[in-house]
Amino acid sequence: MSPFDGVSPEQFIADFMTSFTDEIVRGEEDPGPIVDRYYTPDMIQIADGVRIDRDKLIAHIRPVRKNLTHYRLEVHEALASGNRIAARFTLHGQMRKKAVATEVHFFGELAADGRMSRAHQLTRALPTGQGGQGGQPAPGKEEA
Repeated sequence: MSPFDGVSPEQFIADFMTSFTDEIVRGEEDPGPIVDRYYTPDMIQIADGVRIDRDKLIAHIRPVRKNLTHYRLEVHEALASGNRIAARFTLHGQMRKKAVATEVHFFGELAADGRMSRAHQLTRALPTGQGGQGGQPAPGKEEA
């Protein structure tokens, strides 16, 4: 059985990223068990050439938890084959001090239980407006 049975690849990646981020940002639980619900113990993620294992992902989560105040995910396209998924999406976020927007090109491999085991990401920071909603220019303002 494919982890994508009954759900489109776009919906799968949106649900995965949104529920993971919601649990991380809004929860009080230690990040370790949250990561374990979404990723296999031997998970490896390569983000812009940087290798991230489970421990490094957990360490990355701690400052995100403290600084991310609002976010939304915009899935542009996604494809799935077997246990693999490829997606292009934009993460729009409001950090305590600034808005951020990041375009992500994502390639992932899922374990039989639906958890992510391998992921490769190429990211690009996008310009943001002064409107505070990450990735949306302020009304009447042109981005440079």
